[in-house]
Amino acid sequence: MATEDSNNPPAPPNLIPTPTPTPTLPEYPQMIMAAIEALNESEGSNKTSIAQQIESTYGDLPPAHATLLAHHLNKMKQSGELVFVKNNYMKPDPTAPPKRGRGRPPKPKVPVPPGAVVSSPPRPRGRPPKPRDPFFPLPIAKSSTSSAGSGRPRGRPPKKAKTTPTSTSAAAPVSGAPRGRGRPPKVKPAVAPVGC
Repeated sequence: MATEDSNNPPAPPNLIPTPTPTPTLPEYPQMIMAAIEALNESEGSNKTSIAQQIESTYGDLPPAHATLLAHHLNKMKQSGELVFVKNNYMKPDPTAPPKRGRGRPPKPKVPVPPGAVVSSPPRPRGRPPKPRDPFFPLPIAKSSTSSAGSGRPRGRPPKKAKTTPTSTSAAAPVSGAPRGRGRPPKVKPAVAPVGC
């Protein structure tokens, strides 16, 4: 391998192409803030005017500029860096109170001074139980094995398995043909012919 390296000498330094330094763009949040400051509109700036300002200031933008701008505007709006009012973006007012969340705010907790003993635990939620009468007789505990004293278990009894009839006198005679489903048709009695 050493012979192969000696056969291919390195190229002279002036023939090696060096990448041209491209001007690096600032981060999108910085460009957005600069564009809003440059526009300096009292009602705030909408997305198209911010995009036009960035395009005029920085010429070489990525092809996905519109998508990146929309993503960063939403991200800055969610984080509170920008305020979105009437379809316009503006810087938040430093004197404005912080935006409150939805719902009722929690009650402020009073800090307990060190060394103080908490007298009782907080009350449980829900309706308190009724007071017990000391003279009321205690209910008799029912055993779970018997139900209502009948000796039978609760609910419908299980189906019994079919058994083959041992005596054919009580059952219908077996004719060989299976019975059909449903109620059998009514058998009409044979009518004797009336003689004249």
